Amino acid sequence: MPLVAAAASAALLSACGGGGGGGSQSPTPPDNTPPANTGGGVISAQQASRFLMQASMGATHDQITRVQALGYAGWIDEQMALPLSMSCWDWLMAKGYNAATNMNTENGFDSAIWRKLIYSTDTLRQRVTLALSEIFVVSIDGLVGAGWRAFSAAAYVDLLAANCFGNYRKLLETISTSAPMGQYLTFRGNLKYDPKTGALPDENYAREIMQLFSIGLLKLNADGTPALANGAPQETYGLNDITGLARVFTGWDFDLTVSKTDTPDFLRRPMIQIAARHETGASTFLGNTVPAGLTGEQSLKAALDIIFAHPNVAPFISRQLIQRLVTSNPSPAYVQRISAIFLNDGQGVKGSLGAVIKAILLDDEARNTSIASSPQFGKLREPVLRFTNWARAYNISSASDLWNIGNTSDTASRLGQSPLRSPSVFNFFRPGYVPPNTAIAAATLVAPEFQITNESTVVGYVNFMQRIVSQGNSDLVPDYSSLLPLAENERTLLNEINLVLAAGQLSDATLSQLSTAISSMPVGTDAKRYNRIYAALTLVLASPEFIVQK
Repeated sequence: MPLVAAAASAALLSACGGGGGGGSQSPTPPDNTPPANTGGGVISAQQASRFLMQASMGATHDQITRVQALGYAGWIDEQMALPLSMSCWDWLMAKGYNAATNMNTENGFDSAIWRKLIYSTDTLRQRVTLALSEIFVVSIDGLVGAGWRAFSAAAYVDLLAANCFGNYRKLLETISTSAPMGQYLTFRGNLKYDPKTGALPDENYAREIMQLFSIGLLKLNADGTPALANGAPQETYGLNDITGLARVFTGWDFDLTVSKTDTPDFLRRPMIQIAARHETGASTFLGNTVPAGLTGEQSLKAALDIIFAHPNVAPFISRQLIQRLVTSNPSPAYVQRISAIFLNDGQGVKGSLGAVIKAILLDDEARNTSIASSPQFGKLREPVLRFTNWARAYNISSASDLWNIGNTSDTASRLGQSPLRSPSVFNFFRPGYVPPNTAIAAATLVAPEFQITNESTVVGYVNFMQRIVSQGNSDLVPDYSSLLPLAENERTLLNEINLVLAAGQLSDATLSQLSTAISSMPVGTDAKRYNRIYAALTLVLASPEFIVQK
């Protein structure tokens, strides 16, 4: 089947050199501190589309025009100033999913999150929220110990959306007291040491907040490279640090003082302290001590202050955000520039995520097309983004407003990925993943998204997209009216799709191949023209030059 072959070729070609990014071998910008590209000059439609590929859930003609009118910095400012769009929680409530019959189900969540990612006007916020959900991971499948899983997942993603342009320190505290995280990483109901039974506090969250949410496993330089001692990497923490920090996360439980578990409301409220369960002794970790005698709330704040002060936080978080938005292997200089913004946003504030996101997107390494042309630069678009890129470009709508896309995790017939459905706290893919026995590995680069890329997912993705592009589903309908007048000229049609979906990344050679394939398809009626549109879209969506974001 030609389309399956095209998809397989996409995976193979990407693995052989297109899907990584810059790393230590990526081109270093000529100046170690190049000026940010604020878009003050004339921005072409292709440049605007490429910017939106990094900064949004998908380009549209309206957004391309908006970027050209406002400039890169102006567009970011406008997006960050937008009010929060309707939350996943509020949508679930409006649709009646708080009925008692849904208590022990996850009904409604997939619809709520897909609606948010595809339909919301605050597209930058949604892109950053998705990125944060893949760093500070909670998965709906692990939300056990209480009912209302859909509302628990909704409460968590809404929390990320509300804080994604705020302060990292506040975000860390909000996450650490959230009911969904307490469920997912099992410290909700955590008890202090029991001398009678020898039972110790649960160490799960203490481990993951250090390893995944803040400092990582190895000590880092400001540019994100390992800080070596006698030529060897140094661990950031050990077992004693985990044990010490775990004492802080005792005594936290659901807030059932206002309502009980027969409604989902408790999942939206921060957890509360139960003093009798909290370890009041001193807690030592990372070379610091949280003193004895503090309340649970005071202990938590003191512990998070210690973590926030660690020199790893800025490069560790900055590098991952660059990976999620721009390129898998940012140069050390790029990471160092963003880390500096994390430490001081120019107003004396540390941890300003809004400033960090803006700096990432405006950095010369993100905007400079000569750097982008390097084969080491870029990233594999994760399946969720490929889907939303298409959905936004062609104004997909839900006739029922129920957004019946569903769980797209199935690898054989769907995307092989679905929002907030990671198989573990380690996300769908690790930031340091290296696909074995590939040119990427030989070049000492990483390619995180390749961890969920294999023969099954490649075929499943392209077959899913072929179906939904041409048929939609019983509820979702794309709008191809802008493409219909172009369908008789296959090259004009492909050029338009290339601009919006791929930011002009498809080469002349690829466009010629696709044109040849489409030229054999008849025209003469709207039905035949639509068949050309379906084929053109599916072929572009399966092409390596679309799948690899440059």
